[in-house]
Amino acid sequence: MNFVLEFYNYRIVEQYLGRFAEGLENTLVAAAVSLIAAIILGTALALCRMSSRAILWRPVAGYVAFIMATPLLVQIYLIYYGLPILVPETGRWSEMTLGIMALSLHNAAYMSEIVRGGIASVSRGQIEGGKAVGMTYLQRLRYIVLPQAFANTLPPLLGQTAVLIKDTSLLSIIAVFDFLSAGLLLNSERVRPNESFLTIAAGYLAIYAVMMGLSWIVKRWLAGPAWNGGK
Repeated sequence: MNFVLEFYNYRIVEQYLGRFAEGLENTLVAAAVSLIAAIILGTALALCRMSSRAILWRPVAGYVAFIMATPLLVQIYLIYYGLPILVPETGRWSEMTLGIMALSLHNAAYMSEIVRGGIASVSRGQIEGGKAVGMTYLQRLRYIVLPQAFANTLPPLLGQTAVLIKDTSLLSIIAVFDFLSAGLLLNSERVRPNESFLTIAAGYLAIYAVMMGLSWIVKRWLAGPAWNGGK
């Protein structure tokens, strides 16, 4: 028992449960808001990327290439330090707001590629059928293309969501108090790295397990009777 307490003293962790709960709440809020914004923006980017007009797809292609070629850490710094210089009004925004913006812009590029793949998977015949019955472009998107596109891409969207949640840990570098920050606080005050980093790892692992479980449920639901061999 003494060896266990020396390696990982859970009693010390219990004293910081309130701080871990606060950090977890901020992590989940940042992830949820960023996810919604990334899906909305990513869908718009995907539609522009698939346009035949170069004025629409070229800038989007460049944006996606830039996001995927540069580290998220650099993008957070650019938003946090650079945006207030370009747009002085944003200097009054909180660290959380700027961090959510950086996460949203980063993940929107990946979401756009996922959604674009989902749109491409929709049968051309269904789209032509929509045209035949007099549907407008927006109606075809709303009733035919996007519902099927999101259904086809739910598993990878959930996978990207799990990545997004882990990426929120980088917000600690701009003074956002997240789940990682709670562990770092414990280590700085009590100098207990095992309790700090093992708790952080266990917390993110639990979140990841929940997301993967949800992804498995969605895959099973989408597969329908075929999951059990039609039984």
